[in-house]
Amino acid sequence: MKDTILAIDGIECGYKGGFHIYDLRLDVRRGDMVGIIGRNGSGKTTLMKAIAGDLAVMRGQILLEGVDLSEISLRDKARKIAVVSQFVEIADISVEDYVLMGRVPYRDRFQFADRSDDMAIARHYMEMTGIYHLRDSMMACLSGGEQQMASIASALSQEPTLLLLDEPTSHLDIAHQVRLMNLIKRLNTELNLSVVMIIHDLNMAAEYFNRLVLMNDGRIIVEGTAESVLTPDNIETAYGVRIVTGRNPLTDKIAVFPYSDSIDIT
Repeated sequence: MKDTILAIDGIECGYKGGFHIYDLRLDVRRGDMVGIIGRNGSGKTTLMKAIAGDLAVMRGQILLEGVDLSEISLRDKARKIAVVSQFVEIADISVEDYVLMGRVPYRDRFQFADRSDDMAIARHYMEMTGIYHLRDSMMACLSGGEQQMASIASALSQEPTLLLLDEPTSHLDIAHQVRLMNLIKRLNTELNLSVVMIIHDLNMAAEYFNRLVLMNDGRIIVEGTAESVLTPDNIETAYGVRIVTGRNPLTDKIAVFPYSDSIDIT
């Protein structure tokens, strides 16, 4: 497909003597927002590591803009794929220096100082993520939400084609979760940035992503719109729990409601 950014074609990968994902097939198009959902241990992070190039593919292939990921240099890969983890690695540096680390793939071999255009790009994304006023603060002094925004600003400074996020909201309160998700949606819309994100909150997933991928036991069991993925049968298959669905009264998006074992709906 002409506007496909990422094509995953029947891959198998995993850990020696341990967990594997099998026969995964998925296309991510330019401007997609794809949410990866599934219970703990279903293969979400393994898939993300494969896309990021941190795990070797044993079978199948991953194509980034039509080129096999294994044939792309680390430098070029870092210019195309940016990764934001759920845990921010805190260095004893200022926020500005941390964000400027995203410009490393663009530095010349013997360049030791940041160029003016690097500084301008870092400033732009610090302003976009709302942390420019913290540029002189030390990373270790920031709140968890502020650190996550700095991590996203650094990733965006790579000016990637594809942004990967591994549960970035998992340790944030609801205010920071909503702020972060609104930012990612804005980036997706304004920059036409392709986003793949692991997320546990099914209602957040339904609200923000145009496509969801539901994983179980190392395989994709269904992918599509939130409407088609978040059904009671699919959720019971993947998570082993029963739910009912309804609608967000403001946006009319599908919503998931768990219920107590004390309630008999038979």
